Amino acid sequence: MNIVDQRKNKFARYKNLRENPEELLEPLIKPAKEYSARDRIEDIVDQGSFEEFQFEFPETNPLEFEGYVEKKEELREELNIHDAIIAGECTIDDKKAVLVVMDKHFMMASMGMELGEVVCQSAEHAMENKLPLIIFTASGGARMQEGILSLMQMAKTSAVIEKLKNAGGLYIAVLTHPTTGGVSASFATLGDITLAETGALVGFAGPRVIEQTIGEKLPEGFQRAEFLQEHGFVDAVVERENMRETLGRILRLHPRAC
Repeated sequence: MNIVDQRKNKFARYKNLRENPEELLEPLIKPAKEYSARDRIEDIVDQGSFEEFQFEFPETNPLEFEGYVEKKEELREELNIHDAIIAGECTIDDKKAVLVVMDKHFMMASMGMELGEVVCQSAEHAMENKLPLIIFTASGGARMQEGILSLMQMAKTSAVIEKLKNAGGLYIAVLTHPTTGGVSASFATLGDITLAETGALVGFAGPRVIEQTIGEKLPEGFQRAEFLQEHGFVDAVVERENMRETLGRILRLHPRAC
């Protein structure tokens, strides 16, 4: 097979994973293909307590990328979300918090301008109202359809999270499968407390890319949540069915988060 065919095969595989992200996921409690951001919110918050933020953003297609707007419109109708993220205020075990959840089913939760702005405005809301901020991350990285403006969200979100922390705010990052690329290199790894779901893949580049780059075999379980906990990168690995209880306990231990 020549180099051109190899590149074509890699591109086809990449395109398939973008369109069918469930192939990346290991089965957990509910099949990953079915478990959406709204399912996660329902499992985490006190019943009926979630009040979704109604942000309004202009349509973005800065590179005039063909089919990009149409693809977003199709996913909005299918998934009932405006982009790859949902944010709002809620209570968890009677403790108020700002909750942000990314949804990998929307363009693999790639980070574009709208997603970055939701993270920033949610952090600012938490700061203004003296509430803890909880973000469930899941992403394939930057959104290529928005070019450098997508990459700018890394610095932007990191700056706002740092501002929240400097004001005495509590930021809890929950890493779910997969958390990679620009999201892993920005707000996902800045938590005061960092939790991860069992088996979650977390890292900037994937293990196959690293192995090809360094020409060495990586350790067993490299970049998985359990490996990261062993090496001090994650505070705790939590089973999905225990996540609500764990977050409630953390919130009770930090009553003056801001």
